[in-house]
Amino acid sequence: MAADSKTEKGAGFFAKLKARLNRGTTWLASDLLGLLERPLDEDTIEELETRLLTADVGVDATAWLIAEMRREHRRAAERTAAETLSQTALGLLRTVEAPLAIAGHKPFVILVLGVNGTGKTTTAGKLAHRLKAAGRSVLLAAADTFRAAAVEQLQVWGARAGVPVIAQAPGADPAAVVHDALHGARARGIDVVIADTAGRLHTASGLMDELEKIKRVVKRFDASAPHETLLVLDASQGQNALAQARTFHERLGVTGLAITKLDGTAKGGILLAIARELRVPIRFVALGEGVDDLEEFRASEFVSALIGERAA
Repeated sequence: MAADSKTEKGAGFFAKLKARLNRGTTWLASDLLGLLERPLDEDTIEELETRLLTADVGVDATAWLIAEMRREHRRAAERTAAETLSQTALGLLRTVEAPLAIAGHKPFVILVLGVNGTGKTTTAGKLAHRLKAAGRSVLLAAADTFRAAAVEQLQVWGARAGVPVIAQAPGADPAAVVHDALHGARARGIDVVIADTAGRLHTASGLMDELEKIKRVVKRFDASAPHETLLVLDASQGQNALAQARTFHERLGVTGLAITKLDGTAKGGILLAIARELRVPIRFVALGEGVDDLEEFRASEFVSALIGERAA
């Protein structure tokens, strides 16, 4: 019964995503709609390639998609451009469809990373709520000790989710906050620790060094930790989000992604670019600020939301 409820909730989320993306602003709902109804001939392919390049899909992913669409068309020439794009995009996105599995470690340690403004703290709070609703005990660590009101924001989310928050005074050493949270979680038998780190530009090497220090502290606590290094990306930032992901992954070994603000962007193509280049699992997608506006990424529902019923 619980599984059925979860499925229905997820279906509702992606229905909401589809409604928001298809308000006439999304690139597949407007710019490509007439084009996708055509047969997939060379003229259509050439025009499609140009439009994909302007839709945050990026050069590498666009070239790959077009080549794969040509191969798919040779196998099934009767399909429209929409049907062929749908199947090709779905095949790519399924390679990064991998839900976060909380198992094997107690506490299970999740580091939440990202640049300023991506919705990182909000994502940490939503994730805490989601895990608590699934029966896990959760502790939040307020390791963003620099941004004004960051601790208070996380404490609000902790109260909403019904989970404790470990915090220190503003300006405290973030690694010390995480250290306290880990030892507190072990003493209290907590299942999951979620550490909300300070936002930072991926080009700021000193701040990236600080994240590496936090990881060293976590590893001294448990050599296998962190068990998830979750990078939060703002979909509306387009190719810059890909650049962020690339740098964070190179420096810190990102193990999962949460893509936010999908309802605030006209271009969902960045997910295709990320899937093609990084092959890092997309764990979650998010809409809005509501506590339930976070859902496991599911490739088929996402493609359907972008392309419509053709992707079902």
